[in-house]
Amino acid sequence: MNPGFPTGVLFVSSLLWGLSWWPMKQLAAQGLDGIALIAVAYGSIGLLALPVLWRQRRQWRSQAWPLLLIMIIGGTANFSFATALTVGEVIRVMALFYLLPVWGVLGGRVFLGERLTVARVLSVGLALGGAFLLLGGTALLAAPPSVIDLVAILSGFAFAMNNLAFRAFDTLPVASKVGAMFCGCGVFALAGLGLGFQDFPGVSAGTLAGGVLFGVGGLLVATSATQWAVTKLEAGRSSIIMVMELVGAVVSAAVIAGERLEGWELVGGGMILLATVVEGVGSKSVQED
Repeated sequence: MNPGFPTGVLFVSSLLWGLSWWPMKQLAAQGLDGIALIAVAYGSIGLLALPVLWRQRRQWRSQAWPLLLIMIIGGTANFSFATALTVGEVIRVMALFYLLPVWGVLGGRVFLGERLTVARVLSVGLALGGAFLLLGGTALLAAPPSVIDLVAILSGFAFAMNNLAFRAFDTLPVASKVGAMFCGCGVFALAGLGLGFQDFPGVSAGTLAGGVLFGVGGLLVATSATQWAVTKLEAGRSSIIMVMELVGAVVSAAVIAGERLEGWELVGGGMILLATVVEGVGSKSVQED
């Protein structure tokens, strides 16, 4: 296979993820927002995943607990990410989500015994320093981050832990792991509706169809393409290419929604972006060693 093909696939899928905020905002403007949007978009993928999980049950039956763990962690990651993007400012949410190097490096060290390199330590420092500036710098001492800020940070942490679980339980079928992740998100959303955290809105059939299309035609395609591509590429290269998700979100939010980071916020976002690139380079050098 031409090595440029999986690189191109990952590049495009990362851009799709970076642009995922736009259909979410459009659907929210039509009344399908919050937990209801997540239930429709992610729940529809979960329903499609059920036959796959059933067909592969002999392959994961002996590892049902690891699969359940991925369902919980992956579900939390997707649920918190979608919630933060729907409610919060896109650029701010994406920058805080991309504290991934911090959680990935620390989690890899604690759970997988991966060694700490200079590049990885530097990436953690850059990401934490960038988050400090993005959240207000010394103003944090007077006022805590907003709830949406914390949800965005949680989404990045959960995604990093989910990635570690994907790597640790590598004998589980990839399709089952992806399916479990979306099922978990759908279950959380349905539970939220059932517990009365939000009433399901009275929206048109076209809006509901748009939610399903966004899930199956957007999120599922982007996730499947990403998971396929990362299995064909070095971890370091994958990390660097996936930065396009953040770049795509920042550029599109600035052009379409007129969002901006100002002053030290801009510096902080840049530091987080640089941390992701440094971590990717560090991962590549570890692989080569």
